[in-house]
Amino acid sequence: MAQLINGKQISQELKDELREQVTALKAEGKNCCLAVIQVGADPASSVYVGNKKKACAYIGVESLSYELPENTTQDELLDLIDKLNQDEHVHGILCQLPLPKHMDEEAITQAISPKKDVDGFHTQNVGALVVGSQGFVSCTPAGIIELLHRSNIQIAGKRCVVVGRSNIVGKPMALLMLRENATVTICHSKTSNLKEICKEADILIVAIGKPQFITAEYVKDGAVVIDVGIHRNADNKLCGDVKFDEVEPLCSAITPVPGGVGPMTIAMLMKNCVEAMKLYS
Repeated sequence: MAQLINGKQISQELKDELREQVTALKAEGKNCCLAVIQVGADPASSVYVGNKKKACAYIGVESLSYELPENTTQDELLDLIDKLNQDEHVHGILCQLPLPKHMDEEAITQAISPKKDVDGFHTQNVGALVVGSQGFVSCTPAGIIELLHRSNIQIAGKRCVVVGRSNIVGKPMALLMLRENATVTICHSKTSNLKEICKEADILIVAIGKPQFITAEYVKDGAVVIDVGIHRNADNKLCGDVKFDEVEPLCSAITPVPGGVGPMTIAMLMKNCVEAMKLYS
């Protein structure tokens, strides 16, 4: 029977720890503040933004909300970001993606000060991860490292395969596993012999955005499987990139969907925001 890696429980532990830190900082007269910007009313984005506000309220982080209309111009959004960059009261800035089609997401994410880039998307923070210096790390990969550590799963010396090469998950994930002294292979849509490579993994991390793509044929006995995907299946039930029922019997540990990686993303965002205040205020 595989160990079920409980992201819900671990994220709650992390939020409780952050709540204690924030309470102690408030006693010293230090208040942590996150600015959240949403352009338009994309339903999924609204849910994510709502969850971030709830996490702020629970931990004690002040939340500034900027809900801008869909027809906001890019210059107007850049002006708001510049204002928030200059505001010493604000420690973290998050601009919810995706943005409307008339905006350049790259220009917007790069406009956020690296010191307030709690999403870890700025090239300065990505570069810091590559060379091993201080910077903010993208929240989902950072959350996966936290899941592995808190589940007592050894990383050093293990063979890790990351399926997916996105800037938000795949690439930073591979770099973080390398930093943890794993031997890392990155696979993607052009990889030959994908099944054979995945089957060599002690730790298999899947972030490809294809529902239930990874079956038992991709997984070796005793592997740890981390499923980053989230989709709705034909029955409208949530599922991941991994065919859980088929893969779980082979694993030593596995993340479920929902309740695995997902809850960690917001918890790590909160952690980055508290760190930003400690480092730069």
